[in-house]
Order: sequence, then C-alpha cells, then structure tokens
Amino acid sequence: MNKIVGKQYKKHRSFKDKKPLTPVFAAIDLGTTNCRLLIATPTPTGFAVKETFSRITRLGEGLITDGVLSERAIKRTIFALKLCVKRLEKYKNVKTRFVATEACRRAKNGTAFIERVKKETGLDLEIISFEEECRLGVSGCVPLINRNIRHALVFDIGGGSTEVSLAKIDQNSQAKIEGVLSFPLGVITVSEAFTGKGLSSAAYRAVVKKVLSYLQPFESRYGLLNLIEQGDVQMIAMSGTVTTIGAFHLGLPVYNRNVVDGMSLSYDDLARAKRKLEKLPYAEKEAHPCIGPQRADLSLPGCAILQGICEMWPIGEVTIADRGLREGIVLDLIRRENAGTGRK
Repeated sequence: MNKIVGKQYKKHRSFKDKKPLTPVFAAIDLGTTNCRLLIATPTPTGFAVKETFSRITRLGEGLITDGVLSERAIKRTIFALKLCVKRLEKYKNVKTRFVATEACRRAKNGTAFIERVKKETGLDLEIISFEEECRLGVSGCVPLINRNIRHALVFDIGGGSTEVSLAKIDQNSQAKIEGVLSFPLGVITVSEAFTGKGLSSAAYRAVVKKVLSYLQPFESRYGLLNLIEQGDVQMIAMSGTVTTIGAFHLGLPVYNRNVVDGMSLSYDDLARAKRKLEKLPYAEKEAHPCIGPQRADLSLPGCAILQGICEMWPIGEVTIADRGLREGIVLDLIRRENAGTGRK
C-alpha cells in the first residue's frame, strides 16, 4: 500500500510542479505589397522572436485602375496566408491579431476578400483604420527612439499609401501620438501611375511635388520645422523602401535585418543611394540580392516619396526600422495579457 501511495504522491507532485507553458503571441500585417507574420514570446523588456515570415504578394496590384482586388492578387495573397497558417499550427494557445491595411480599406471588394480569407484559411483578418495603423507602427518602433530627443517623426511608405505620425516622448520614455496623416501615394500606386519600368526625371519630380502638397497641411498644423531648428525631432522610417535603400547603400551581399534595423543614414547617403539606383540597369536591379525582381520597379517610386518627406523636413538623418506594425501588435497583445494577469 505504501508503495502505491508513494507512486500516487509522485504523480501528484509531478502534476503540481509542472511549469505553465510560455505564452505565444502572433501578428499578421497584410499590406498592399507584403504579407508579414511575427510569432514571439514575452521577455522582461519586450519579446523574443520565435519565427517570422514575409512574402511580397502585391495584393493592391491594379487597384488604382479598377478599384478592386484582382483575382490573381487574391490567389497570391491567400497562398501566402496559408503558409502563415502552417507556421502558426506548430504552436498551442497562441494569442493573435491579424490585420489588413490600405489595399483592403480602399478596395470595393475588401470586405468580400476578408470573408474569403476566413473561408479558405480560417484566419480572422480585420481591416484597421490608418489611425490604428499609425499607432501600432509607432509602438513597434519605440525601441529605436532616442530618449534624448523629445519628438519622433515616424513614417511608413507602403504599397498603396504612406502614413506619417508625430509622436512626443514623455518623461517615462513613452511615445504619445500628437498627429497622424495618411496620403494615397505608395510604391505600387506610383509605379502603376507611370508606364515603363522606371520613372523619368520629370515623373520623379512630379511625385516629389505631390508628396510635398500632401505634407504641407500637416506641417502647418504641427510646426515641425520649428522643432527641427531646435534639434528636437528624430526621423524613423519603416517599410521595404527604406530597408532596401539601407542594404543597397551598405552593399550587402544578402539582406541582413540585424545590420539594417536601427541603422542611420544621412540625407547625403540617401541621395547617393538614389543616384546609384537611377543608373543601375533594370536587369541588374532584378538580379541585385537586396532588391530582386519583385522590388525592381518599386525602388525609384519609393525614393521619390522618401525624397518628398526629406525635402519637407530637413532633419538631415533618418533611422531605418525593419520593424513596425507586426511588432506593435505583439507588444499590444503582451500588454493586454499582463494587464489581465496583474503583471507589469
């Protein structure tokens, strides 16, 4: 009898002493150009990445002309989302948030697409506002913010639009958003607005001028130029445009996030990289390890939008972020989990 009791006691202790599973959090950011997945576990200072996935799907291809998501783009995107599902299936009790942005906001069939995704993949995507997109993007970039500078100008050059956020850094090093802007110029919309595989000098300047026209009311309202004169604004740039430019400037033999994320480039460095991209034959852009065939036609449109932002606000330097919306979602999920359990 004692032996049996002993065995039962061991089982009881084994069950009691079993450590709880580490919580897992996952985010999908479905944009006009890319489908991105991030899976992570919490740490005392943020989170540790378990797995990432990114694929260029060009969901917004043709949207500027037809106003709808094309069947080809939908199929490409659903295929990428199914790959995300396969990765998610490896984890148990995952807390998730999956969002879609500008392409689905703008498309007439955006809601129908979301319903189709649910039916074919099981994923619950939500179409978020540009204000929520800005909030999450800034949240994801907080680790790159210089706490000695009181304002951060954070922008994301997407496929169908560009989002700009002005955040003020408080005494607790928290970023409070003071203003947001979204304008309908992105690398895909600009690329499709002009024929050919590149931008002529006239077309390039036309894009820069258009960007400036969108930014002027934001400048008039928030007076960034005065803050810049005081040395009180840091510029942080998200998106494939700036990470590609950063890797291209460094001459990396293959893209390396650890090198690019958080690097700073002067406006002079940006100008030199743009001139090199202009001179690079299209076939060489396609073959370049940090550009490739899927971004070859998007590089100069992205440069034009970036140049417009830099001309409006002559900060002189930009911090490149290979992070943003996905990271902001995961941090949000972790905060909610901690709030629910009473942890700080």
